[in-house]
Amino acid sequence: MGDLETDLGAVSQRARETLRDHWKLYMFQGAVLIILGVLALAAPVIASIAVDIYVGWLFLLGGLIGLIASFSTRGVSSFLWSFVTALLVLAVGVVLLVRPIEGALTLTFVLTTFFIIEGLFQIVVAISYRNMQNFWGWMLLSGAADLLMAGIVIANWPMSGVWVLGVLAGISLLMSGIATVIAAMTGRRMAHQRQIPSAGASMPPGRTI
Repeated sequence: MGDLETDLGAVSQRARETLRDHWKLYMFQGAVLIILGVLALAAPVIASIAVDIYVGWLFLLGGLIGLIASFSTRGVSSFLWSFVTALLVLAVGVVLLVRPIEGALTLTFVLTTFFIIEGLFQIVVAISYRNMQNFWGWMLLSGAADLLMAGIVIANWPMSGVWVLGVLAGISLLMSGIATVIAAMTGRRMAHQRQIPSAGASMPPGRTI
């Protein structure tokens, strides 16, 4: 236990030192993320297509890697299953890249289904454990928010399918950028506090500021 705490303390110390020494880089990164988030929110349709293309490339590369891996293990009993799975992943990637609008609609549909399932699950868990957990209210609120988001998408379907991914990507980029900027400001404060003792120590004896 003591060794684990020591290792965690060392990792935390290195993280603080990295943040202190490179806070300008983190500040720049946060600013870029905020700008990208604002642009995505300003043009959600374009951002949705960009997300679709990004996911399409991930599926395409994943399918190609899966095909290579399946052919390298042709003697294994699960070769056929791995081969078919890789082909399906590759086909999904091609469809997302060739038909980005339809792909965005499909991804939005899958995401909406996820919101509904997650929202219902969180609400059921929150109600079931309301007498055992202090944070059940926040879980209930989170589940209700997921259902509300799903309801908004369904109510505005199919038009919502071309902007939901962009809005979610914009919010994610914006929140990540804000968090990164806050972390950079903390690093700048640590760097400033480190410079103050150094400046005082460099002054000759008997001199005061």
